[in-house]
Amino acid sequence: MSRLVPMLLLAALAMAPAAAQPAATPSDLARIFTFTRIPAVAEPRAIPLIATPSGSAGTEQWDRMGNGQRVVRNVTAPTLTPFLPAPGKATGTAVIVAPGGGFTMLSMDNEGWPVAQWLADHGVAAFVLKYRLLPTPADEAGFSRQVASVMAAAAASKAGPPDIQSPASTTDALAALRMVRARAGEWGVDPRRVGMIGFSAGAMTTMRATLSPDAAARPDFIGYVYGPMRGIQPPAGAPPMFAALANDDGLFGGRGFEVVERWRAAGRPVELHAYEAGDHGFGMGKPGTTTTLLMPEFLAWMEARGLLRR
Repeated sequence: MSRLVPMLLLAALAMAPAAAQPAATPSDLARIFTFTRIPAVAEPRAIPLIATPSGSAGTEQWDRMGNGQRVVRNVTAPTLTPFLPAPGKATGTAVIVAPGGGFTMLSMDNEGWPVAQWLADHGVAAFVLKYRLLPTPADEAGFSRQVASVMAAAAASKAGPPDIQSPASTTDALAALRMVRARAGEWGVDPRRVGMIGFSAGAMTTMRATLSPDAAARPDFIGYVYGPMRGIQPPAGAPPMFAALANDDGLFGGRGFEVVERWRAAGRPVELHAYEAGDHGFGMGKPGTTTTLLMPEFLAWMEARGLLRR
């Protein structure tokens, strides 16, 4: 279990309401991090990203958490699902959306579909990336207990968040960028205006695509939402970055904004939104905090950079 513990911690925090984070009791955690199997969600528009063995999609498990959010686990067949704007609204810009979940699950309701639909409603072609994940136990009850116990143990820990490696997710992100650019004419987008926005583990996936040694394979701009703020050196010619984090983030808050400073030191465009409150996993915004401005601010940043000119 030792290898899975830090991954579960990130996954749990990424989808927990603020009241359920470290100060919560074990019983609170057990209730929130209860996973109930649900039928696989229909994804008729999902496009396979890579060639996978026959039956790979059958490994997926869809669950509903105690807070009502739907998540998918054990993804081995990555897909990309388009959310296209109405022709009269289309700006020609595209954004690949990478949900978080600690590389053990994907928070589709919190950081996936609604984000993509919001972007499409505002003229941006959006594509939800369902990337490959690390394997987790099939038993929901056991998985629920495991996540709750990890969260309870984390309450007393002052150690920094772990560095989780999941090479397959980076491979899938780069494949998604290639696909959108290759089909740009079909989807009405400019192949030179294809960005990414990622949340938590999705932010890590976005950043690792940005660090690709092949400059042409990288996203043209990125939204880096509550990802790690330390230990990242931008490559030469790094794309413009919109970074967002709540100061009370239970994982990455209180450790400075080194990644932003390094972008600035390299002379690369970067904008930081450090919200007073919202904790980790606020998605499109936690009610009662200014994190609810995340998506309008991201859109305004894109507009200021000329990315929304038709």
